[in-house]
Amino acid sequence: MGGGGPGSGGTVGRWGAYASAIARWENLTRPAPAPTDAAGRLRADFVEWMQGLPPGWVTATPGLGRPAQLTALGNGVVPQQASRAVQLLAPPFPRCPRCTAP
Repeated sequence: MGGGGPGSGGTVGRWGAYASAIARWENLTRPAPAPTDAAGRLRADFVEWMQGLPPGWVTATPGLGRPAQLTALGNGVVPQQASRAVQLLAPPFPRCPRCTAP
C-alpha cells in the first residue's frame, strides 16, 4: 500500500485524517500515487486513482497535458457511482408472461 499499511505510520502520516479511507481504497484498487507534484499542484494521476479508473485511462492519452487531463477527469463520470445510480434509478424490467407461466 502507498506509504505503508494502516497503522504503519507511513499512510497515517502522509494522509492524516484521510488515512483510513485512502487505505481502504488502496486495498480495492492499487497504491495511491502522490496527490501533488513538486510545485504543490494536484496530480491528474491521483484524481484518476481516486475515481477508480485504470492507470493511464486519461493520463496516458497522447497530447493531453495536465490541465486538459484534470478537465477531462473533472467532467467525467465515476464508474462506480454511475453503476449504482443505474441500479437505483432504472425501473425493473417487467417479466415476460410466457416466461413465468407454469
